[in-house]
Amino acid sequence: MSILTTATVAIASTLIAAYGVGQFTTKSIATEIEIDAPPHAVWAELSDTEGHASWNPFVTHMSGDLTVGRQLNVTVQPAGNAPMGFTPTVLVSDEARELRWVGHLGFKGVFDGEHHFTMEETADGKTLFRQGETFSGMLAYVLFPLIGESTAGGFEAMNAALKTRVEAKG
Repeated sequence: MSILTTATVAIASTLIAAYGVGQFTTKSIATEIEIDAPPHAVWAELSDTEGHASWNPFVTHMSGDLTVGRQLNVTVQPAGNAPMGFTPTVLVSDEARELRWVGHLGFKGVFDGEHHFTMEETADGKTLFRQGETFSGMLAYVLFPLIGESTAGGFEAMNAALKTRVEAKG
């Protein structure tokens, strides 16, 4: 077991003993924006994994196959923070409807993030784009206050950039 893993387990065990398992609830972030384009146009930009680096201020790198069960290589960088790379597993890849993945810090159950992007067509042919994440695991209660605000800001920045990019392509 690595030093990082050992330290993470020790910290998690101490926190559980001190606060009780009930304190470690899930924490969520939810954002949305209306994009003046149909869902397939939004999906075209979102699913172009290699293209994110050219327009996305939050997900500064993404590569991999958007097939359920496959791993992606993702780097996120909330404003004012260092980049963080991770390798989430694709849970849902439903064209022009939903992309969902889950990533873990260390191993499952320590600090997990299930991220979703959904596209819903409105009555007037626009897209209601929703992006969010649910954090869970032994360290969610402790780490969320440290990352929640900057992560939500990153989602909002990405949503605005996606809107600008898709609408510019008309």
